[in-house]
Amino acid sequence: MDSRVIACPNCGRKNRVPAVAEGVPRCGHCAQPLPWMAEAGDDDFLDVAERADIPILLDMWAPWCGPCRQVSPALEQVARDLAGRVKLVKVDVDKAPRVSERLAVQAVPTLIVMRSATVVARRAGAAPAAALRGWLDEALRSAT
Repeated sequence: MDSRVIACPNCGRKNRVPAVAEGVPRCGHCAQPLPWMAEAGDDDFLDVAERADIPILLDMWAPWCGPCRQVSPALEQVARDLAGRVKLVKVDVDKAPRVSERLAVQAVPTLIVMRSATVVARRAGAAPAAALRGWLDEALRSAT
């Protein structure tokens, strides 16, 4: 499984955050929750997304999609803001056709909130970070 190096928003130390882990990743230095961002495809979607212990913000995107590239930094900011409360999982629809079909993705970007492998909210299209945050906050409230 892949991992990413993430700077702790609290102390700035760099930490390796695996795509798959139990619980919530925490900084090895200050023990604060770390932003959790991962990529998934057809072969590892179950492990990376559906078995996560916290809600998933799923970004169904494509590299050729301008709005997808535009919304990506906003999604990463939301993941940083909600460190320990949400896991951002990016799925390239061109490389993961089975996941796209199973989730009935018909447009990109499509954002999906999942809790315990169940879709609790979805929206298509790009939006500014504040609008995404409001939508996600509402989805997380309804997911508990």
